[in-house]
Amino acid sequence: MSATQKPKPLAKSRVSMLERQMDELYTPQTFIQRATTSMVKARFPVVAVIFLTLIALCAALATQLAPKDPNRVDIFVTLKPPLSTDRQGEIEFVLGTDSAGRDVLSRVIYGARISFFVGLAAVGLGGGAGTILGLTAGYLGGRVDDLIMRLADIQLAYPFILFAIMMLTILGEGVLNLVLVLGIGQWVTYARIARAETLVQREREFVEAVRALGATELRIMFRTILPNILTPLIVIASFNVAGVILSEASLSFLGLGVPESVPTWGAMLANSRNQLLSGSWWLAVFPGIAIMFTVVSLNILGDWMRDFLDPRLRGSGQGL
Repeated sequence: MSATQKPKPLAKSRVSMLERQMDELYTPQTFIQRATTSMVKARFPVVAVIFLTLIALCAALATQLAPKDPNRVDIFVTLKPPLSTDRQGEIEFVLGTDSAGRDVLSRVIYGARISFFVGLAAVGLGGGAGTILGLTAGYLGGRVDDLIMRLADIQLAYPFILFAIMMLTILGEGVLNLVLVLGIGQWVTYARIARAETLVQREREFVEAVRALGATELRIMFRTILPNILTPLIVIASFNVAGVILSEASLSFLGLGVPESVPTWGAMLANSRNQLLSGSWWLAVFPGIAIMFTVVSLNILGDWMRDFLDPRLRGSGQGL
């Protein structure tokens, strides 16, 4: 066999070995076992997962769990404190009512639906678009790289809150418009990280091996490089969900989020600001607690995912 024919079987052997190692490492059973062991050992991620599961159940089963209609106005029961009772002495409003007589508990439960949907949808939209653009920029380079990165620089130079206010003023209120604006605000982070990781991965030996086998550019990008750059992107996404929930609350607080008829935690905080000085503390405390614990749980889970997915920790038993 001539010297020019040797690299091809060598490349096939190298690729086959890498594929076998990846299959052994990332089988669903092995992944779940390692993740469960690591999570139980860390303890706090277990608490975070339990809390987020409860919030997700509240969002999914809001119509069954909410004791009352969240938008039902009753001027005869306005600003009732928590654990208020009816004429028979039974507790009627567990978390009290707001200035329009609406049940706070029902609005907190329904608010979880909007916050979770907006957070996950915006991160999915921005993360997906940013990952593809960053992967394309890093792999192709040249003018494509310059164009995508200059667009990212332009967006970074403009304060996001001003951009969001401008876009929502133009597009109007609505959940989908809010998801679109928040998603646009997220893509730059993923694009920059994906580009940096792609610049490193495209020069690795296994990529050269796949290229030597005659793989197309799209196959190299999305089947070879993309799986190897997902770890930091997943970690960033777990943190960004919390950031998006806070952004949604901020925009709703400014009256630019979703319509008044749709209960959200941010809108509840906005509506409570006129009653804070009158002693109606529960209007701000309960949606504030919901936002705080949700964000803290997501951050704890993000910290754990960063350690678990870091290949440098595999030897310590915490990572993969």
